[in-house]
Amino acid sequence: MILTKTYRCIHSASCQCTKGHLSEEAIYIVFDRLNWNPKLIATLSCVCKWFDDLAKRVLWKQFCHTRAPKMMNDLQSGGSHNVDGNWRALAKLLIYCSGCQRGGLFNNIQIPGHFVHKTRFSKTSGKSFLLPQCRTDELYVSDPCEHLNQGEDGDLGFFRGVFKAFSMSKVRKMLIKRMAEFHPTEVCPYCKAKLWNMLQAKMISQRASTRLGAYEDCIEYYVCLNGHMLGICTLLPLSDSEETSDVSEVE
Repeated sequence: MILTKTYRCIHSASCQCTKGHLSEEAIYIVFDRLNWNPKLIATLSCVCKWFDDLAKRVLWKQFCHTRAPKMMNDLQSGGSHNVDGNWRALAKLLIYCSGCQRGGLFNNIQIPGHFVHKTRFSKTSGKSFLLPQCRTDELYVSDPCEHLNQGEDGDLGFFRGVFKAFSMSKVRKMLIKRMAEFHPTEVCPYCKAKLWNMLQAKMISQRASTRLGAYEDCIEYYVCLNGHMLGICTLLPLSDSEETSDVSEVE
């Protein structure tokens, strides 16, 4: 078997890859056959900085396009060839429920973060999270990841999302105009950027509770500088939320 030209790692003198690397094209073919397995991409990223750079530029991007092709094409439409916060951050958002740490974003609630097998993101649902003056913005939001029977906290739901072209969004402009403050210690679990508290900025739409099937006064969420959103809500009992839990088709 004839292998293509190998490339030496040029990012670190201490790299163990002294015999060079396969070409990007060869690695692309391998991961295409592996259906862009996220665990294997993450493992490859740990080998050296060369592989980490390749994963950030190519592999995570292809993973995102394979997992949610319509959503990715829409996020990149309008001439943009990149996604705010990088592809690795977006890939993590697609498959990881951040949970929360005691004393972190959501008071004293302690629920470990975890990977999820499959999550549906909806731009139609995202409209319910926007104030009327911001409804021209585009936001994809996931169905809530349910964590039931959390004692006094009841049934909790974690949701996450991402804005299209957040740097030009009306939500961002309004946050700046209202001089919204960043969280003093916590950062986005997906891209490590600073977080705005939408509850503190009084920018949580009343329609969000209906979309989530949650109590109206028990919703809180944050948006980071790169437009990633993460939030928590207290879910209504099933008998109370059945009439409002219909979900629109994903666009």
